[in-house]
Amino acid sequence: MGEWAFWGCLPFLAAAFLTDTLTMKIPNWITAPAVLAGFLVQGLTGGWKGLLFAGAGAAAGFMLLLLMHIIGAVGAGDVKLFAGIGAWTGFSFTAQVIIYSLLFAAVIGWIIMLKRRETFRRLRSVARLLTGIFYLPRWTLFKGRDREMLRFPFMLAVFPGAVAAFLGGWT
Repeated sequence: MGEWAFWGCLPFLAAAFLTDTLTMKIPNWITAPAVLAGFLVQGLTGGWKGLLFAGAGAAAGFMLLLLMHIIGAVGAGDVKLFAGIGAWTGFSFTAQVIIYSLLFAAVIGWIIMLKRRETFRRLRSVARLLTGIFYLPRWTLFKGRDREMLRFPFMLAVFPGAVAAFLGGWT
């Protein structure tokens, strides 16, 4: 897979970044064309091998983000967008984007908490949550109360995560 796949995926990432930061949603009119175009381009350039490459990437992006969606960490638009990223760029790059995005999201979350001066309250809440997981293993514990959730557009972390993965010399 060449650099052209990243550049082909970039307009979809930019559109998702814009809509997510403005509305906290990534609409289907961005995600569906991203997935379809990724499969189409990979299929045309690589034949069956390209389609397999796109399928593995789309499945990886979708499944890993679906797990995060189930626990309430990301929205459904993020899940579908990562299927598109995977269709364009394959398994390896998509996994790297997820890792970098999570690192950027952690930094953004800490900055928001420090700015709001709620770091220690949140740490106590996380400690209680983790203690509760060991005694009451229910996924609903992660969803919690919306007022307790620290929310920001995940694309604030995904876009720099994708750039970092690209500049990091992925294979």
